[in-house]
Amino acid sequence: MSMAPLAFRSLRSRLLAVTLLASGITLVAAWFILSDLFRAHAQQQFVAQIRAELDQVTAQLDADEQGRPVLDATRLSDPRWTRPRSGRYWQIDGTGAQAVSGLLRSRSLWDAQLQLPPDAATAGELQVRAVAGPNAEPLLALARTVRVEGAQMPWRVVVAANRAPLDEAVHGFDLVLAWSLLVLLALLGAGALLQVTLGLAPLRKLRGALAALREGRTQRLGGAYPDEVQPLVDDLNALLTRNAEVVARARAQAGNLAHALKTPLTVLAQAAQTTPASGVSPLLVDEQVTLARRHIDWHLARSRAAAAQGVVGMRTAVHAIVEGLVRVLHKLYAARNLTITVDVADTVCFAGETQDLQEMLGNLLDNACKAARTRVHVGAADEHHRLRVWVDDDGPGIPAPRIDEALRRGGRLDETTPGSGLGLAIVEELASLYGGALALERSTWGGLRATLVLPAAPGR
Repeated sequence: MSMAPLAFRSLRSRLLAVTLLASGITLVAAWFILSDLFRAHAQQQFVAQIRAELDQVTAQLDADEQGRPVLDATRLSDPRWTRPRSGRYWQIDGTGAQAVSGLLRSRSLWDAQLQLPPDAATAGELQVRAVAGPNAEPLLALARTVRVEGAQMPWRVVVAANRAPLDEAVHGFDLVLAWSLLVLLALLGAGALLQVTLGLAPLRKLRGALAALREGRTQRLGGAYPDEVQPLVDDLNALLTRNAEVVARARAQAGNLAHALKTPLTVLAQAAQTTPASGVSPLLVDEQVTLARRHIDWHLARSRAAAAQGVVGMRTAVHAIVEGLVRVLHKLYAARNLTITVDVADTVCFAGETQDLQEMLGNLLDNACKAARTRVHVGAADEHHRLRVWVDDDGPGIPAPRIDEALRRGGRLDETTPGSGLGLAIVEELASLYGGALALERSTWGGLRATLVLPAAPGR
C-alpha cells in the first residue's frame, strides 16, 4: 500500500489538503485577475499620457507656403523630444497614394524613422500600435490622421513612447502581488490548521472517553460535545444502556431459571437415590420433568424476546408466517375438518424476530384450533405503525371473569386438552417485551377473539 492513501485516511490530512488546494486555486486565479486589471489600468494611464502629448504635437502642426508640414519644437514642453534616443518620439507622415514616412520628425529620432503600417483610418480616428524604436526598444505609438489648412494632403501625426517603464511597473506589481498572495496562502494554511485542530478536538475528546470506557474507568460517555457529535455520543450511550440492560436481564433470567429448576432437580435426585422397594411412582418423575420443561420453555422465550427487543432493522413478513402455520395446523387437525381462513396482506410486517412471531401466532392458532368447533379465522393489519393481529374461533370462548386466569402462567381452563398452560402467558410476555399487548374478548362467532398488538415494520 502506498503512502498517499494512508495519508488521506486521516481527516486532518483530507481537510488540510482540500483547504490548501482550494485556497491555492483561488489565489492563483486572483493573481491572474489582479495582474490583468493592473496591466490594463497602467496601460490606460500610459495611453492617456501619450494622447495628451499627441494633442500637444497636433496643436503645434502647421503648413508652410509650399503646403509642407512645419512644427515649432521649441514650444513642446517635454525636453525628451530633443534628446536623441530618449524614448519619446514624434513623427509626421504623408497619407494616401503619395504617402511618405518621416516628412517631419522629432530630434530624438535622430536619423531613424518610426515604421508604421499604411494608415487606412479616417481623419481624427486614434490608433494604438506597438512598434520598434531606434534601438529596437518596444514602443507604444499613437497615430491620428489630421488635415491642416493649407496642406496639400492629410498628414498622420505619430507620437511614441518607450513602454519599458510600463512593463517594469507591471512586472514589479506582479512580483509584489505574488509574494503577498504566498504570504496570504501561508496565513490561510495556518488558519486552516488551527481550524482543523480545534474542529477535530471533540473527536480526540471522544476517543479519550472511549478509552476510559474500555479500561473500565467509566460506564458512560460524559462531557458536552458540539451539535454534530452529540447525537453520536447520545446513540452510543443509549447502546451502552441497552447492553447493560440486556446483560442484567440475562443474569436475572439465568438466576430465575436456576431457582425454578432447583426444586424439580432435588426431587428427581431423591427419586434416583430411592430403592425400588420404596415404591416411588413414575408419575412423580414425569410431573417434575414436565414442570422443569415448563420453566425452561418460559425462560427461553423471555430471554430470546428480551435479546431481540429494540434491534434496528428487523422485519418479518406476517403473511408468510401465518401461511406456514396454517399448513401445519391443517395437517395436525385434519381429522376435525376445520376451516381456517386467512386475511393478511403481503405488505404487513412485524418489527421483530421471526421465531418470536411464530411462537406467538403458533400458540394463538393452536389454542383456537383446539377450542374451535368448525372454523378459525386469522387477520392482520398495519394501523398507524402498529401491527394488529386477531385470531377468531367459534368455540365456547372464555368467560370474562376467567380471562386473567387464562393469562396466568401455568393456568389451564380446559384440562381435557393436552398442554402446559404456558401458551397464552408466553404470548402475553413476548408481546409486552416488544412493547405490545394481548387482549382476549368474545368473537363475532360466539367464541374467543385473541388480539395481538405489536410494533409494525415498513412494508416491502
